Amino acid sequence: MNIADRIQNLRKAKGISQEELADKVGVSRQAVSKWESEQSVPDIDKIIVMSDYFDVTTDYLLKGIETEKQADAKAVNASIFVIVATVLNFIGLILSCAVWYEKQAATALVIGLVFMALGCMVFAIGLASSTRNVNKAKRTFWTINIWLLSFIPLSVVYNTLFSYGFSPYPLLSFSRLGLVALAVFWMVYTAICTGVVLIQVRRERQSNE
Repeated sequence: MNIADRIQNLRKAKGISQEELADKVGVSRQAVSKWESEQSVPDIDKIIVMSDYFDVTTDYLLKGIETEKQADAKAVNASIFVIVATVLNFIGLILSCAVWYEKQAATALVIGLVFMALGCMVFAIGLASSTRNVNKAKRTFWTINIWLLSFIPLSVVYNTLFSYGFSPYPLLSFSRLGLVALAVFWMVYTAICTGVVLIQVRRERQSNE
């Protein structure tokens, strides 16, 4: 990409015409047209005016050298994939519970696990393609999603042990043993999720030191 391409790309990104850029810089529209068609090169004073207007450096206009700020702006932010993955995992959990509540069918588990697998896949692909906030995205993902991803598997284990079926959420028995078992389930679930969250918090602190 040469200076002509950079001027044209910046102008189009700004959403202005050649005539509007000419007015901002103080030249004719034909001059801007010649810059963009490589028929001429803008004077240094016009380069300075355009660098201020487009909020880029003169080095970028002249040589294509990007500042760290410009590079960061173009980089893919991993946090976007955390949001998408979390939404998919949440939808999977809610749908799974809703389908089981209505039909008591094993397909409820399949629906939930498919959505969660898709959410984890989106997150993994996002990490592989991202260049910004990757480590922070990992910590954020697990801090939130451990509560979603572990709920169905732990519920299935709990319900299987007590012959309640394959519900994606813990089923309640009003017997003394059933109440104790349910209390144990919530303690184990909370302990596992809290442990993962504390690990992520510690990593966050270490990264800031």
